[in-house]
Amino acid sequence: MRTTASFRLQLSVFALVSASFANIYITQPVLPVLQQEFASDLVTVSLTVSAVILGIALSNLPFGFLSDRWPIHPIIFTGGLMVSIGGLVCATTDRLAVLIAARFTQGLFIPALTTCLAAYLAKSLPAEKLNVVMGAYVSATVLGGLGGRLLGGWLHPPLHWRYAFVSAAVLTLAATVVALRGMPRLAVDRPTPENAVGFATLLRRWAYLRLYACAAGSFAVFSSIFNYLPYRLSDAPFFYSTQTTTLLYLVYIVGIFMGPLAGRISNRLGSGTTLIAGAVCLGAALAIVSMPAVAAVVIGLIGVCAGFFTVHAAAVGALNRKLVGGQGRANALYVLFYYSGGWLGITASGLAYRQAGWSAVIYLGWVLLLIPVGAGIMERRANRP
Repeated sequence: MRTTASFRLQLSVFALVSASFANIYITQPVLPVLQQEFASDLVTVSLTVSAVILGIALSNLPFGFLSDRWPIHPIIFTGGLMVSIGGLVCATTDRLAVLIAARFTQGLFIPALTTCLAAYLAKSLPAEKLNVVMGAYVSATVLGGLGGRLLGGWLHPPLHWRYAFVSAAVLTLAATVVALRGMPRLAVDRPTPENAVGFATLLRRWAYLRLYACAAGSFAVFSSIFNYLPYRLSDAPFFYSTQTTTLLYLVYIVGIFMGPLAGRISNRLGSGTTLIAGAVCLGAALAIVSMPAVAAVVIGLIGVCAGFFTVHAAAVGALNRKLVGGQGRANALYVLFYYSGGWLGITASGLAYRQAGWSAVIYLGWVLLLIPVGAGIMERRANRP
């Protein structure tokens, strides 16, 4: 029975997180199609991605706070319902402003399905089981991100992007039902001294703040490259269709393997060295992906994924090894910085692309990579005997 219950919980976590993350990137591969359909500009249609990320960033801390005080089941039910309704609005509207607003609303409620779920797992599982289930959680984020891109630009024809939202809404509702049935109910615990550490206290600690900045800077680079990749490949010398470009997002699956590998590398070499190595790998990949050859683009994107997920895993690991209390709030702040960086990166890179093309996006990425490099150097100094 215990094995069956554990399997049901892992299935619930995997289904819910995958479906949640699939909603985030649906429009990313079809941005040129949206630009033409709504007769808009590149920066404005990019809001259909960055508005979701902004919503996640803004609501992550409130939902993290609520998850300590309210039962998880009504939170998940509300989140799944609102994300699904937002998707159906996206599928039916003929106004870009409504599409962006609905995407923002989806972002506001996605943490009800992800951040709150992580808090539930931390409360309900012993350490040995938590590692296994959280492994399913991390893999689901990667699969969901990839699935959303394929859903929007490949499984459904690009011109039928509205059907992708309908499919995602159905998947989200189904995953919500599976999660509600598969997750045991818990009593709501009162706050303890361990989780009473405030957000302001955490932000005043430089050892944590530099890792938050590392998350923001690295995700700003990663999200910008993948967000404007369709524009890069639809232009000379490639002239790729949306469906062909979307297939290149399959390199994203590298993240499934790089997370655990980066953790082992950090254990051997230290988090500081791993942060620097990941940033250098990402920087070199930016140069490769800019070469006018298909093979270079594929190799470069693999390097972008490998470098980013190395930095991400090393930063999360370093943060949690430093914590002696307030783990929930500290990790919520990490997610806040992470998605805020993604939103700012997409917005700034969109302006750069409009002014000077793909090369400006690459140059901006190299500048932003100074943040994880600096964080890695400081980590090395802090950990010297």
